Amino acid sequence: MNFGRVAASAVVAWIAFLVINPVVNNVLLADLYAQHAAVFRPQNEINLVVGLGAALLGSFVFSYAYAKGYEGGRGAIEGLRYGVIVGLMLACFAVVWSYVVLPISARLAVAWIVDTIAEMAIYGAIVGLIYKPIARRV
Repeated sequence: MNFGRVAASAVVAWIAFLVINPVVNNVLLADLYAQHAAVFRPQNEINLVVGLGAALLGSFVFSYAYAKGYEGGRGAIEGLRYGVIVGLMLACFAVVWSYVVLPISARLAVAWIVDTIAEMAIYGAIVGLIYKPIARRV
């Protein structure tokens, strides 16, 4: 396993998260969030340090898992497939359960599901482009 590439792909995926996630949540889903304002913490209670730190750690786990399962395919395509699989898993285990336990609309839940799968696919493609295994000696 190429740990340098795992780390590099994790950091780049996290930087992509820092760009993509605010656009999705503060722009694309802003109207849906406004309709569900009572469900969310007030702005002054949001702990960005915890959230961004967890996202950084998650990026490392995401990249490490990609490297562990790397099958030698074409970088971006293999990463995209990996990201879609992770996105589907997260949607099933986390997003659907958020809909089950929180008073949110089906529309917001579907938006979260689509976003989760799409973002993970993007991050997977990024990781796939950057990660390269160490060549084995013969």
